[in-house]
Amino acid sequence: MQTSVIGYPRVGSLRELKFATEKYFKNDITQEALLAQAKALRAEHLKSMKESGIDFIPVNDFSFYDGMLDTVVLLNATPARYRKLNVSELDTYFAMARGYQKDGKDVKALAMKKWFNTNYHYMVPEIEDDADIRLAGKKPFDEFKEALTGGVVAKPVLIGPFTFLKLARYTGTKSAADFADAFAAAYSETLKKFADLGAKWVQFDEPALVYDLTADEIALFEKLYRVILTAKGSVKVLLQTYFGDIRDAYDTVTKLGFDGIGIDFLEGQKSFELVSTKGFPAQTVLFAGLVNGKNIWKNHYRKTIGRLNELSAFAKEIVLSTSCSLLHVPYTLKNENKLPEAYKRHFAFAEEKLVELAELAKISGSEGSDAISEVLAANDALFATARPDCENATVRARLQAVSEADFERKPAFAEREKIQKEALALPQFPTTTIGSFPQTADVKANRKAFKAGQISEEEYKKFNQEKIRECVKLQEELDLDVLVHGEYERNDMVEYFGEQLKGYLFTEKAWVQSYGTRCVKPPIVWGDISREKPMTVEWSVFAKSCTNRPMKGMLTGPVTILNWSFPREDITHKESALQIALAIRDEVLDLEAAGINIIQIDEAALREKLPLRKSDWYSEYLDWAIPAFRLVHSGVKASTQIHTHMCYSEFTDIIPVIDNMDADVITFEASRSDLLILDALRANNFKTEVGPGVYDIHSPRVPSEEEIVNALSRMLARINPEKLWVNPDCGLKTRGTTETVASLKNMVAAAKRLRAAD
Repeated sequence: MQTSVIGYPRVGSLRELKFATEKYFKNDITQEALLAQAKALRAEHLKSMKESGIDFIPVNDFSFYDGMLDTVVLLNATPARYRKLNVSELDTYFAMARGYQKDGKDVKALAMKKWFNTNYHYMVPEIEDDADIRLAGKKPFDEFKEALTGGVVAKPVLIGPFTFLKLARYTGTKSAADFADAFAAAYSETLKKFADLGAKWVQFDEPALVYDLTADEIALFEKLYRVILTAKGSVKVLLQTYFGDIRDAYDTVTKLGFDGIGIDFLEGQKSFELVSTKGFPAQTVLFAGLVNGKNIWKNHYRKTIGRLNELSAFAKEIVLSTSCSLLHVPYTLKNENKLPEAYKRHFAFAEEKLVELAELAKISGSEGSDAISEVLAANDALFATARPDCENATVRARLQAVSEADFERKPAFAEREKIQKEALALPQFPTTTIGSFPQTADVKANRKAFKAGQISEEEYKKFNQEKIRECVKLQEELDLDVLVHGEYERNDMVEYFGEQLKGYLFTEKAWVQSYGTRCVKPPIVWGDISREKPMTVEWSVFAKSCTNRPMKGMLTGPVTILNWSFPREDITHKESALQIALAIRDEVLDLEAAGINIIQIDEAALREKLPLRKSDWYSEYLDWAIPAFRLVHSGVKASTQIHTHMCYSEFTDIIPVIDNMDADVITFEASRSDLLILDALRANNFKTEVGPGVYDIHSPRVPSEEEIVNALSRMLARINPEKLWVNPDCGLKTRGTTETVASLKNMVAAAKRLRAAD
């Protein structure tokens, strides 16, 4: 049996690409040095897969920032405002990703959204009415030739035209259908070029096929590929899907004549049913996604081989594949030196999944050999043995005792709102931030030294307390209304809490790309979750002692903690989320008891794991995700104001659900999406007070006071003035101090102008 990898992590085993790219942003290295580092990483990726015996090795899965953005450049779809910058091709690319503010030029970045149901973010293409869509870029062809030089006839990977068109934003009067012919022609030319270069297979990623699709959308997909497939010549085309099943488009996909179809048999609930009941074309290779590209637990070989055997009754030729790109898991276990072997033996990161693919292929082809039998026996033994320190009877008993009343906060929102306005006495359009302040080099060095045992706990705390004092003083000088402590003790909004919750495991170098150069290190839900002691109270109380202004307590919510962790596979996500909710509930009540009467419980990832099909939203997710959040805050007093925050996802279709979280204030990303969510808030009579982000913190550009006034004026056309908060669209951790101060200064000034005009 042959093996295939859909995509591979880009940033390197030790985040080499991240550091090189950030140096380039700071003008510390040249473009040539950055390109050289990227080339070295691609060579390492190819070497790993070649030595592992992978048959279908991907290229063009590498990116400096994002694959959708790469496709914008490839198809000549760069919006006019970026072309007018007249900078290098690479700097134009980064301007679309990060914005540009230099030499009197000021351009915002493209919008950024979550990639389907992952924590990876993609750049949203903008297609203007006069866009000249054509094959213009060289990157996929250069990287294919680069692989050829290294002795690998690789499988080029491109975002497919249907997914690109479905996810793009159209800025004029035209729609996806108006560009279908141009896209079909560009992709046809791509195939011809790869044929000339000697490619055997080309992979088109079409994850958008796993959505609920209309008849018009299916017709668009069919129109595109009827043209593209006629141009393939000697190249074989693999249609690759992932993150779900393709039930709406299965009949269309299987009749078009693709040489290979990639199907996710892990997240695709109906994938096996579709193949077994509808059949599979005899002339088409089935690329079976059975090695998990989104979680880090080892593959259960016996189950996988069983599924492969079942599929062999319906597909003439099968290639074993990852379920999606390995972009969503860490690079390698080799750098995890502190994790005990008793735990580590249960995990497989990207490099280890290459080994799994190879072993499964050998098992499938020769189950009788002694060596293969030994591998299978070892895998069987791993899954037959209970994991240590996994179950906690006290946690399970407490969860069992939760009643319906524990999910309901009293009194009702309208009454609480009146009580809170009187108790807090905040001005109209209160200003605040989302929580974190810039994590400067000295902050990171202090945390690193403490973890390494180079400084005492007392020294570590003293440093952080001084940073908190400075942060509080700065916020007072800026005249913010509701302050935060800056979160200098936190490495990450999920990892920080995971480190203090019993039942979690932590890694040293298991970084995963979130967007661009931003990488996160998701903790691992190993067992039942509980809180042994307060996690944030000391820092919040200290910060409160430094000011007479309201101080927000800052927490991460249970759904986000779970969604941004690697979850267990032996219990349901619902059970894990409710366990975490009880732990965070304890922290909320301790903060309140300590005098913190504004508490923010971030649910940045609430939308992220929403099933891609609306018919599955409640049965699989919302019926437990929203109650989990309500369980966290239902025990507080009416005068305690509960905030939550969400970012970089589509919210317009779940506005009633968000209102049902029963928070008092919600802040969310809106600046990169042109405040499109505001119409949905008004249409749904949204009761919760809101703080749509007035500027984009993922860009280094500083918004002017006038720009923020204009944004707030647009908000006030849709939001009751008594319900509007003024804040950035996300935390400030990744920004520099100078740009942060300048942006917040303009933000506060804008809010004051509105108050004066009211």
